[in-house]
Amino acid sequence: MNIQIKLFADLAKFLPEGSAGKQMPLAVPEKITIRSVLEQLGIPCKKARLIMVNGVHQRLDDVLQEGDLL
Repeated sequence: MNIQIKLFADLAKFLPEGSAGKQMPLAVPEKITIRSVLEQLGIPCKKARLIMVNGVHQRLDDVLQEGDLL
């Protein structure tokens, strides 16, 4: 499935070079958790202090859906 990743402040450095507007698309497996996405991107979970999905606060173990903006 496909989601969008948008990172701010110090976390933006984890996006690949050339990512427009600190955002990028990402193909991930179905039923993936936020924690797993962060690990896949090499982002330490402790650095992700505020996690929003589609503008709503979420927890690390919440599951993402097709088209979500993380």
